[in-house]
Amino acid sequence: QVQLVESGGGLVQPGGSLRLSCAASGRTFSRASMGWFRQAPGKEREFVAAITWNGGSTYFADSVKGRFTISRDNTKNTVYLQMHSLKPEDTAVYYCAAETGSGGLYLRILAHEYDYWGQGTQVTVSS
Repeated sequence: QVQLVESGGGLVQPGGSLRLSCAASGRTFSRASMGWFRQAPGKEREFVAAITWNGGSTYFADSVKGRFTISRDNTKNTVYLQMHSLKPEDTAVYYCAAETGSGGLYLRILAHEYDYWGQGTQVTVSS
């Protein structure tokens, strides 16, 4: 069992930065593939970024590539999403997710591939 708690959301002006954190409980975190998704009002949940168990591989949606980075600290059971050059279209609830069945070896970009989800944190980009 893995519990995920996101934090770090808030209101930021266009062009600004935020860092989201996702703290995980459970011993399986270090062998979990982790991902970030987001959901804007009236839209489907969409993939943002993914990372393998040791951070050796990462993958980003085209819409955030070059602006967002994903990282993890397995000693702290935490995964991060650093967001720069934020745009109004980045406004959404951001969720982190964990996939624990494959040793964290693979990048997962589909929501149904993940076993556990956090409750989400709101990011609003507005002037």
